[in-house]
Amino acid sequence: MTVSRDVLEAVVKAYDVRGIVGEQLDAEFARAFGAATANVLLPDGGTMVVGYDMRPSSPGLAHAFADGANARGIDVVDIGLASTDQLYFASGVLDAAGAMFTASHNPAGYNGIKLCRPGAAPVAIDTGLGAIRDLVPEVDGLPPVESGTRTEQDFTERFAAHVRSFVDVNALREVSVVVDAGNGMAGHVWPAAVEGLPIRTTPLYFELDGSFPNHPANPLEPENLRDLQAAVRAGDHALGLAFDGDADRVFAVDEQGRPVSSSLIGAVVADRLLTRHPGATVLYNLICSHTVPETIEAAGGIAVRTRVGHSFIKRRMAETDAVYAVEHSGHYYFRDNYRADSGIIAALVLLEAVADAGAPLSEVVAPYDRYAASGELNHEVADQSAALDRVAGAFDGRADIDTEDGLTVVTGDGWFNLRPSNTEPLLRLNVEADDVPLMERLRDEVVALIAAG
Repeated sequence: MTVSRDVLEAVVKAYDVRGIVGEQLDAEFARAFGAATANVLLPDGGTMVVGYDMRPSSPGLAHAFADGANARGIDVVDIGLASTDQLYFASGVLDAAGAMFTASHNPAGYNGIKLCRPGAAPVAIDTGLGAIRDLVPEVDGLPPVESGTRTEQDFTERFAAHVRSFVDVNALREVSVVVDAGNGMAGHVWPAAVEGLPIRTTPLYFELDGSFPNHPANPLEPENLRDLQAAVRAGDHALGLAFDGDADRVFAVDEQGRPVSSSLIGAVVADRLLTRHPGATVLYNLICSHTVPETIEAAGGIAVRTRVGHSFIKRRMAETDAVYAVEHSGHYYFRDNYRADSGIIAALVLLEAVADAGAPLSEVVAPYDRYAASGELNHEVADQSAALDRVAGAFDGRADIDTEDGLTVVTGDGWFNLRPSNTEPLLRLNVEADDVPLMERLRDEVVALIAAG
């Protein structure tokens, strides 16, 4: 099994693996990566649960990975077609390491691998992924061991029952929603999750199709929400939901088809959970709207800020016993879901809030919607450090400056975070202020400073 180190450097990212099928990822790569993963994550033996999404290449890559893990003495449980949050659930239930074959929102020609340790514990470049990458070219030299076993289990119904446990199914009122699965894994999981519930779903693109014939499964891009927005406006619906390809993230539009910030969704869900877990700790990442910590504290919870990134968040959840965590990028983490993120769980809790209110989503989020935000703005720069230093210097002495994750600057009537991308020569800017003119003024000042280099 000869896998190029150049390919490994290109496809192994900070938190997962992403690459072009055929050019970078193939069965040989997956087999070697499976063997290396087994050695690093389960050095003393054990079980690996493997799932895959609807991309045409996913089953073959997953099975080759399982062959590699088996060859290192690891028992493999194949759960077949699954969402990423379903894979994390299976990892938690079985206390097994996990490998999910998906490229999430990437185009059809891509695939990838998301890994976790037993109990759905995170794996990132500094907690195992880097060691796996470095071991892949050496797996042929590892001493032979007795092969592991291969079994199949379908976790869909068990996961659906688990998801429903986050809402009061006996008190849930009827609510109407349009769900755009984008031909991704939400089309597989959503019907099982809402079976028997008074949720009237109008489905869009529930057919599993990894060629994405209707639109890319990336709800972050506004053009990919247009069909959902039109369907919501055309009917008597309280809201619309859009999932990414592997269904671990969810995004919402209100009854008029207007996109709703993930921070606002996160605040609504936090409010709900704190009624059931009074005084609990809730985490939020540093690019969330300030309405998130304000909501947590107003509900009697303890708000704790964390860096961006699932490995930081899951680790901090374990340290603080946080019941929940919000990422502004549409990831929502639940302690009782093995601290893993789940778009499906977040969606059900949000639907419960809307149903209880007996009102459309715009009215539900209105009390939380008190700031003006820029959204995430990406700026290509030749020298990230120099640009960050330039911006920090301009605000030194007239604002509070924090460098925990990039640069966070808090002024008298607004704040911004400027953070370097892990994989591209970009700086990502998020700005929030008390009103639109203040936000635009602060945004334009920072953008001019970035461009000054």
